[in-house]
Parts: sequence; C-alpha cells; structure tokens
Amino acid sequence: MSTDRIQLLNFSDPKIKTLHITWFAFFLTFMVWFSHAPLMAIIKEAFDLTTPEVKALLILNVALTIPSRIVIGTLVDKYGPRIVYSMLLMIGGVICVGFASAQTYEQLAILRFLSGFIGAGFVIGIRMVSEWFPAKQVGIAEGIYGGWGNFGSAAAAMTLPSLALMFGGEDGWRYALGMTGVFAFVYGIIYRKIARDTPKGSTYFKPKKHGGLEVTSKGDFYFYLLMNVPMYLALAVLTWKLSPSNLGLLNEIGTYGIYAVLVILFIVQVRAIYHVNEENLKHGVPEIQRYKFKQVAVLDVAYFVTFGSELAVVSMLPLFFLDTFEGLSAIQAGLLASGFAFMNLVARPTGGHFSDKYGRRKALSILIAGLAVGYLVLSQIDGNWFIPIAVIATMCCSFFVQAGEGAVFAAVPLIQRRMTGQIAGMAGAYGNVGAVCYLTVLSFVDYSTFFMVIGGSAVVAFLFVQFMDEPSGQMAEILPDGTVQLIDVE
Repeated sequence: MSTDRIQLLNFSDPKIKTLHITWFAFFLTFMVWFSHAPLMAIIKEAFDLTTPEVKALLILNVALTIPSRIVIGTLVDKYGPRIVYSMLLMIGGVICVGFASAQTYEQLAILRFLSGFIGAGFVIGIRMVSEWFPAKQVGIAEGIYGGWGNFGSAAAAMTLPSLALMFGGEDGWRYALGMTGVFAFVYGIIYRKIARDTPKGSTYFKPKKHGGLEVTSKGDFYFYLLMNVPMYLALAVLTWKLSPSNLGLLNEIGTYGIYAVLVILFIVQVRAIYHVNEENLKHGVPEIQRYKFKQVAVLDVAYFVTFGSELAVVSMLPLFFLDTFEGLSAIQAGLLASGFAFMNLVARPTGGHFSDKYGRRKALSILIAGLAVGYLVLSQIDGNWFIPIAVIATMCCSFFVQAGEGAVFAAVPLIQRRMTGQIAGMAGAYGNVGAVCYLTVLSFVDYSTFFMVIGGSAVVAFLFVQFMDEPSGQMAEILPDGTVQLIDVE
C-alpha cells in the first residue's frame, strides 16, 4: 500500500493533524461500543445469564445505531463535525460508565441499547476527513480514518480482559469498562478544543433544508423512500425478538407500542423528506446540481454486507472460538477473535487506496467477491481445525470485509459534498441493519449456517455494485453568495 502522497508523520500539516485526532476519536467510540464483547463471558457468569439473554444484548448493542447514524449525519451537515463528535464522545462515555455500574439484567439491556448511540461516531469523521483531503487522496485518507479507528474493537478485545484481571475481584470488569468511558468523555472535551471543521478559508457547505436527503428527480424521491423501509423493518425485527413470544424482555403492550411508534416515525420521516424535496419536485433541479440516488443505494447495500457482517462477527467471534475449540479460556478466545478487527489497521486504508487507484466500482466488486469466498471458508471451520489455520482464515476473510468498507467510503464523499454526513449516515445505518439481520439469523441457526448466509448475501451485493456509475468530472455546490463552486471527484 502506497501512502507517498499522504505524509502521515508530518504533524505540522493541518490536514494530517486533523486525520490523526479524528481517527483516534473514532477509535475511542468503537472501543466503548464493543467494550462488552470480550468481557461477555465474565458478565454472563456474574449475572447468571442464559444464552438467549446474551444474544439479546448483542442485538441490542447495534439497534440504536440505525436511527442514530441518520440523526448524527443530519447534525454533522448542519452544525459541523467538531461540535458533534465532542458531544457524542461525552454522552457515550457517560453511558459506558452506567453500563459498568449496572446491577440487573434489565439495566444491562437498557444501557447496552443506549450504547448503540456512540456507534454513530464513524459518520462524523467521514465528513471531517472529506473536508480536508482532495478527491485523489480521499479514498486512502478515509481508509486510514476508518481502519485505524475501527481497530478500537480489537483494542478492547486485547486489553480489557487483562485490565479486568489486573483490577481483580468480582468487579474487575466494571473498573475496566468504567475507565474506557471516562477516557472517552475526557477526549470529547479535548477534541472540541483542538479540531477545526474545514481548512482555513474553506466553505463548509450545508443543505438548504434538514430532515432528509435532497434528491433530484421524482423517481429518486420514491427510490429514497423505499430505501428507508429496511431500517424500520430491522427495528421491527429487533422488537419482535425482544417480545413475549421470544426473549420476553418486552411485554405485549410495550411490543405493540414500539410497532406503533415505528409506523408513526416512518410517516413523519416521509413528510420531512417531502418537505426537503418539495421545491425540487415541483420546479426541477439544474443539470449541474443533479446526482443519481442509485449511487447512494448501491453503497448502502455494499455496507450492509461489509460493515454489517463485521459488526455481527466481532460480536459473536469470541464465543464462536470458545464454543468451537475445547480448552480455550475467555481471554484466549478474545485474543484469537481480535484478529478479525486487527486487520482494520491495513485493510481499510488498502481498500481506499485500491479505490483511488483502480476505480470505485472495480475495487468494490473485487473486494465483495473476496468477502463472499472468505465467509464460505469460515463456514467450514470446526473443532478439528488447527487453531492457527482457523485464525488465518478469519483474518483473510476480515481483510476483504474491511477493505470493502474502505472502498465504500472512498466513494461516499464523491456524491454530493453538502450532504456527505447524511449519505454517510444512511450507508452507516445500513451497516447496522445488516448487523441486526445477521445476528437475528444467528439466534436461529448454527455458526456454519450463519457464515454461509453472509456469503450468500455478499453475492447479491456484488450484483448490486455492477449498477454503480463511476464518479467522474465535478460536483457543483452553491456558495452563500449564490455563485457556483465546482469540486473535482476524479
């Protein structure tokens, strides 16, 4: 992987400084978000949890991130990434400390659900990095941001079990989790002081209206509405999973109440989207300002498979190793599983670099094809495998998964600059929809079938990617004084 155009050690360069402080903010959000996973065996024993209760916590952990990424994407486009990232880190840190202090399973479940809020942090940095790097570097810059930040889940897997042991006693895991939350809170204050939204003299473009993406044709308007449906269906599936007929965390009134709220929220969102696009639908959009919503939709589906599968696998992999190979301790299983997320350090930047060099569609197609093969290989792992070979297979699969994520977000900033936060938010939300779907599948099937389902869905995503247009030429944004600024996307 070549990084000759980005001098990562040149901290005197404001854009390099911004990249480093921003990927570290993302790193902390992921460390907080997945801090429970490597400690789940200890938490399970401490609270005497059943296997279905543990699986419910895994699903709850990714649920709130679906609407959160949409909301955070809108807030980023409106208020800028500096303030929004700071707010997210501080709130997420408080929730993490609350989870570490939980005394009942109900408290664990509620706080794990709320913890999904910090998973929206990724969206913020996508807009921040795109403001500081040109199109020819944006793929690798976003890849470094995403890859190094995503490593937070691996860092949690590698450090928190040992930290819990170091504290010792029944509450060692609580202190380990609590420290993670405190660190995130403090860094939120630091980030607000040292970050800037744009380079000096640059304009931070904002949408004319807030509440939904601007689309540029009637066909795209209906396509956009249709693409919102799976996000609500995923939340409905989660509600059903927690209902009296399944895990029983919700009573019948609560279950139907949530269904009703989801329907109302969808209607409200449709009205908001129409309000944002009413003028465009009535009067049309100048050719120079148009974009195709199918570009957003393709990236949504690609991220469903790439990041959705990563979230699901990172959540279950320690238990997979623990259940598959006899004689492993919880700490050993956590370390072996960390190999999946460990690949983020190089895989996402490599995916971004491939996208910059070989084209957005071609790179994404190759990486998703590799991902499909990787999961089919993982579906064959059983207790007879040599453990190092199983770990290598896991890491090879992980490379294609995370390089694919890098390729997705190498393309996101090249669609429409002023809506980058919202586009990133929608793609990111689809990643969480994927995680909810895959983890729900896992609750019904064995590990082998789970991996095969992901591989099969990757084949579908590969077909979707073939409909993507390669970004070319320039996108147009309107300055506050009404003049047009053209931004290169090649």
